[in-house]
Amino acid sequence: GETPTTGAGETPALLFLHGNPTWSFYWRHLIQQFRTSNRCVAMDHMGCGLSDKPQFYPYTLAQHIENARALVYKLDLRDIVLCVHDWGGAIGMGLAAQIPDRIKGFVVFNTAAFPSRRMPLSIGLCRLPGFGALAIRGLNAFVRGALARCAKKPLSAEGKAGYLAPYSNWDDRIANLRFVQDIPMGPGHESWETIKEVEAGLAQFKQHPMLLCWGRHDFVFNDHFLHEWQQRFPQAETQYFEQAGHFVVEDARAEIIAAMKKFLAGEKQTYTDEHHSSVNLHA
Repeated sequence: GETPTTGAGETPALLFLHGNPTWSFYWRHLIQQFRTSNRCVAMDHMGCGLSDKPQFYPYTLAQHIENARALVYKLDLRDIVLCVHDWGGAIGMGLAAQIPDRIKGFVVFNTAAFPSRRMPLSIGLCRLPGFGALAIRGLNAFVRGALARCAKKPLSAEGKAGYLAPYSNWDDRIANLRFVQDIPMGPGHESWETIKEVEAGLAQFKQHPMLLCWGRHDFVFNDHFLHEWQQRFPQAETQYFEQAGHFVVEDARAEIIAAMKKFLAGEKQTYTDEHHSSVNLHA
């Protein structure tokens, strides 16, 4: 796939893994901020963004993890801080379990890396045979729907154009559909064992630095998922954004950049969410 990479140095390498239906464009503001201080690598998953879009390809969680692992070895990335959003969470944590000695920490944005039975009706409908292909590949409903619902603040015309650019026709939208079809909701799904393996690999990172950046208004990865991360990673610091949606980096860019600067510098931050007024995790 296509992999923009910028910056260099002895500081941690930031590896950005996007979800569906975005691409590395989602990380543009963070890369612009950190490219001078850190090596920044933003991977477009196969079928997404500027990567190839083969029509006959195993668009599965296991394959996406393998592609990310191959990239890490090809670029010889070490001291990696994984920055993951949406599908990037399962892909990234699956990757981390395979290369634990290369992982330094995590920045986690509205995502999951463990099985869940929760699925919004709108996404469930897109999994229906025939209808899903028509809606996602024919009408571009998944990308357009995301642009309408996933950012709390209105996206600029340039922002909308950027998200739409790689997905202009039926063939280009192959991965948008395959990602939706690959959501493992039970043991009968081909990616169920993979997500169980990803889940099993999480515990080894309980001592690793982790920053959770969470937008409240997310109809997919709601607060249930945030609390699951917090329970699994009690060492994690949380930045909870009341006025942000699923595209939390779009909605809370300045606050996230400030939080990441402190996190990467090793500074301890305040934990906040709607159930806690202000509690220092490190007290």
